Amino acid sequence: MPWTGYSHSGQSPQEDASDDELAEAVACLANGHGGWLLIGVGNDGSLDGAPPRHGDVTDPRRVEALIANKTSPALTVRAYVEVLEDVDVIAIHVTRPNSLAATTPGRYVRRAIDVGGNPQCLPILPHEVHTRVAELGLRDLSALPLADLSTQDLDSTELDRFRRLAEGGGDEVLATLSNSDLLSALGFRTVDGVLTLGAALLFGTAATLRTFVPTHSTVFQAHDEHATVRSNRRLNVPLIQAMVELSDAIRPYNPEEEVDDGLFRLGLPLYSEIACRELIGNALVHRDYSINGEIRVAIERSTLSVSNPGGFPSRITVETLLTALPQARNPLIADAFKQAGLVERVGRGINRVYRNQLALGRPVPDYSRSTRAWEEARLPAGPADRELPLSPRCRVGKANRSICMLCRHCTRFGPRVASHRVEQATSFKSVVTKRGGILSSMVERGFLEARGQGRGRAYHLAGPLYRELGGSAAYVRTRGFDRIQQQQMVLTYVDEHGWITRSDAAKLCRLTPDQASRLLRRMVRQGMLEMVGVRRTARNRATGG
Repeated sequence: MPWTGYSHSGQSPQEDASDDELAEAVACLANGHGGWLLIGVGNDGSLDGAPPRHGDVTDPRRVEALIANKTSPALTVRAYVEVLEDVDVIAIHVTRPNSLAATTPGRYVRRAIDVGGNPQCLPILPHEVHTRVAELGLRDLSALPLADLSTQDLDSTELDRFRRLAEGGGDEVLATLSNSDLLSALGFRTVDGVLTLGAALLFGTAATLRTFVPTHSTVFQAHDEHATVRSNRRLNVPLIQAMVELSDAIRPYNPEEEVDDGLFRLGLPLYSEIACRELIGNALVHRDYSINGEIRVAIERSTLSVSNPGGFPSRITVETLLTALPQARNPLIADAFKQAGLVERVGRGINRVYRNQLALGRPVPDYSRSTRAWEEARLPAGPADRELPLSPRCRVGKANRSICMLCRHCTRFGPRVASHRVEQATSFKSVVTKRGGILSSMVERGFLEARGQGRGRAYHLAGPLYRELGGSAAYVRTRGFDRIQQQQMVLTYVDEHGWITRSDAAKLCRLTPDQASRLLRRMVRQGMLEMVGVRRTARNRATGG
């Protein structure tokens, strides 16, 4: 989003920004998410004009050179001078660098919005430096050495718990190591023998956590349909124990529905246990431990929510959750969880969440409440598509199976879904709709059928799937009538009523208004009908009628 100011001081855009102020404003944007810096445009959008910076003109290349010389590391920007309503506006495009940016005098600032909605620059505080470098993947906070931490501060039962988990479903070799060798193998001991923050987080006692990681806190809460508190537990425990106890705490609130599958009965819990475990593990692994806050697992009115301080890692958004390369905020902790067999080893835990929820016919996670500072995943308990778990799985390759199942879920609950609606529901436009994408592949493999072209192209479940799901009649209604049937229905209607309008044709043939218009125009071109009147008064009658 463009930022139309250039100075943290509230200075009016009509005044000439000094070189230092300009460099600070660019560094401020760079330490956020980048954007456009507009000089000569007020925050209210008024065009005040930017005074020339180099004699009678402003040279964009010299502006770029100035910014590179006055920022550290040197920021590369693109500057433009545009004439709008007879005044000059300087536009500077700032991209987010792969490091923190400062002015050459050593001032670190970041962009913020004040209570009045105006942009401003604020100093970057020490804990925010840790957050920023962790987001960029430049530093793993769990690898931070703690000189005062010793093995006596660790809980031996937690080290034993890790070995049992590794032996049962993780890296079996780790189960044979001594405490010292295990800490070194996990990266929680430096070459000098100093233990790191990760050792305290995974294996520390309650006192150790309070001393060395006071920001760490987890809580489980459960409310019934009347908002009455049924459980409220605060856990000051290390991460693996927290993972186990939070997962166990959900089970009493996760009853199963039973579905008949021939001679067998299939249990459909409200939430997939694998999905719950992956979401809890994700919160523990990706939480920003440099800031205060708590990991919260809550069940409120049949919706499970898992939230943690710290937004999505850099370059990951809601739209790219299933397609972005794995990126951990705390890589050593993430590796430890994988080696213990607690989360997906290949870093595709979110894909497993989607797959296992959809395999139960349950809704997928909702991340709409997440912000840049907070991540929250919500799992609604229903409604369940009771037939979907019994239908054939998508065979399009493991990497795209989650998206395939999600597309099928969309088309299952809507009789006919346009491609752009599937894009909105799945948030994966390039993967879903591009040539050779998931929807095309599902059509080729017989899962879906398609009708129409371009953005009006619509998809619905294929006939064999409808028959398997016991909905042959629904398939006929959904698929609609073919062109010849539509033409015959229109001609029959005209024989009985003398004429037909676009609205009549749309209702008769179950078409959209645009589709009905195309049908009638085609019949006029073929000589089957003739049009009388124009636009709203247009009617179609039999040729020569």
